[in-house]
Amino acid sequence: MTTLDTRTDTRTQIALIGAGPSGLAAARNLQKLGIPFQGFEAYTDVGGLWNIHNPRSTVYESAHLISSKTTTEFSEFPMKPEVADYPSHREMRRYFIDFAQHFDLKRHYCFGAQVQSVVPVGEGDGEDKAPLWRVTWRDAQGEHGAEFKGLVIANGTLAEPNLPKFEGRFSGELIHTAAYKSAEQFRGKRVLVVGAGNSGCDIAVDAVHAADSVDISVRRGYYFVPKYVFGKPADTLGGKLRLPVWLKQKMDALVLGWFTGDPARFGLPKPDYKMYESHPVVNSLILHHLGHGDIHVKPDIARLDGRTVFFRDGSAQDYDLILCATGYRLHYPFIKPELLNWQGMAPQLYLNIFTPRFDNLAVMGMIEASGIGWQGRYEQAELVARYFKAQATGNPAAVALNAAKRGPAPDLSGGFKYLKLERMAYYVHKDTYRAAVRAASAALA
Repeated sequence: MTTLDTRTDTRTQIALIGAGPSGLAAARNLQKLGIPFQGFEAYTDVGGLWNIHNPRSTVYESAHLISSKTTTEFSEFPMKPEVADYPSHREMRRYFIDFAQHFDLKRHYCFGAQVQSVVPVGEGDGEDKAPLWRVTWRDAQGEHGAEFKGLVIANGTLAEPNLPKFEGRFSGELIHTAAYKSAEQFRGKRVLVVGAGNSGCDIAVDAVHAADSVDISVRRGYYFVPKYVFGKPADTLGGKLRLPVWLKQKMDALVLGWFTGDPARFGLPKPDYKMYESHPVVNSLILHHLGHGDIHVKPDIARLDGRTVFFRDGSAQDYDLILCATGYRLHYPFIKPELLNWQGMAPQLYLNIFTPRFDNLAVMGMIEASGIGWQGRYEQAELVARYFKAQATGNPAAVALNAAKRGPAPDLSGGFKYLKLERMAYYVHKDTYRAAVRAASAALA
């Protein structure tokens, strides 16, 4: 645990919540511009969910990146040559620890400090666009509070389980992906995995090696992308050619079919949407095991009764364990939703970062996009740091950004019609998004 330096006037500092990848990116960029800040991290070390020792981590023993290291790493801190193309959680943990040590970021953090609440001082008057923020946190010594000049929230998006409600009651084990760590949890059991996203498919493949039987309940169809194409990571191919959206969807779906065939032949539903309108599944092993009969596809669940699961097609089967790979919910428990302009399924933030109401509040990492990588988050942090710096120096470009973030919001979809799902509520098109963030950042330089 690291304690707050009581000699420092916190009202001159930015409070930064989180020491995962997005938090570290923010810390590095605030540091680069000489902006005083104080970090808070609930765990005793950096890495966020990629640190499996962190009780809030949701990674499991077999977890690896679904994007390759060269499209994921921070540009100013490349991963070592010996790191695998698709790093494991162990390699990622080491990477973030090394990143923090290399740039001497740990000294800026209070570790073992769980933030309880953040409130704008004078909350309720609605006039002050840059109020002080009172941060309350708890550590081994008790509860503390201090006021800060600004606030950056970077506590992650993949920690709060989205557990569905089923009709009936299951008398076996019912867990979420967040509680899964090792295939030994499946040893000798009849397993049903609910959901065929990236984690669901990874875990179903894990279960094959320990469970008595493995089924996967699928509500909608998916596009499955192999990790390697022509012997190279799939996300390193494709070049710089920019095609119209409709043509890219058609061409990439056609090429994908050459490598994976039609997943419907294994009983999977056909996607009722076009490619890239939902996040693809980067996993070809699931198709391998479906083809070998190691995993069987089941439809959506209708109801539960004891150990029996009744499916929408009228079939039923008994299971010992149901694992819900049903994703995560955005979760900022320490701040009132209205302060983040929460509307519908997610906060409505300019560039997925800035609230229209406050000029000294930023959210890091609230983006999902195919191929965005950690560098996409780093560019967010670069923009945030430049914005705070511009305000401090009276740069008129900060005033222009203040006006822009109060609307109307730019279209970050890149022309793709994303599914209207909770997990897609903050989805963006990588190239469109990064271009917008870079342009906003350049204007503040």
